[in-house]
Amino acid sequence: MDEQNKNIKELLSSLTQKDFESNTDLHMHSCFSDGKLTPEELVQDASNKGYKLIAIADHNTVEAYKKTPVLNSESPKVITAIEFDCWYKGVLVHILGYGIDVNNTELLNLCAKNKKETEADIVRLLNHRHPKDVIQAIHNAGGIAVLAHPACYWAISLDRFVKSLIKLGLDGIEVFYPYRRHRGIIKFHKASTVKKIGEKYNLILTGGSDSHGPIQPII
Repeated sequence: MDEQNKNIKELLSSLTQKDFESNTDLHMHSCFSDGKLTPEELVQDASNKGYKLIAIADHNTVEAYKKTPVLNSESPKVITAIEFDCWYKGVLVHILGYGIDVNNTELLNLCAKNKKETEADIVRLLNHRHPKDVIQAIHNAGGIAVLAHPACYWAISLDRFVKSLIKLGLDGIEVFYPYRRHRGIIKFHKASTVKKIGEKYNLILTGGSDSHGPIQPII
């Protein structure tokens, strides 16, 4: 494990449910994918609301970090992130990468080649990424891989589904997530089940609002 990977693991492992309910949001989107606000506006919004730690996890792109100096902000602290679309066992799965080197070639090779691949649902559905490749690229870019909004994935046994992803290198699972809008409609499992699975396999437990506009409280 390199130093960058070790540091991000230690940071995220130290966070508690209280942090995610009050001052931490590790899942939001900017205008570089399908969000409404610029990265600068998201950082300012987070600062105004007293957040201490945030991550902008745009779909299939890290352009927000490469083109926005304000993301070097320390108040709130911003950690690099991405949310990859990929297919696994016939299910569209979202894998979050945290603490990544946004200039890593392997990671960039998996990123969107145009704007539509970051925002248009129908285009994103046509991707050919596999979790094994995504997780490997995230690790090689110094980051950790986390399964986003797990209650939304159709699986007879979510436990077995997650366990199979752990064998591919999955590090964490998004436990503190509000399941609003369409995520609530396609919610197949209980949030409490997700937490039990995360604790069972000693995964890093993360959370975020999945905001596509101003930051919203997770609860």
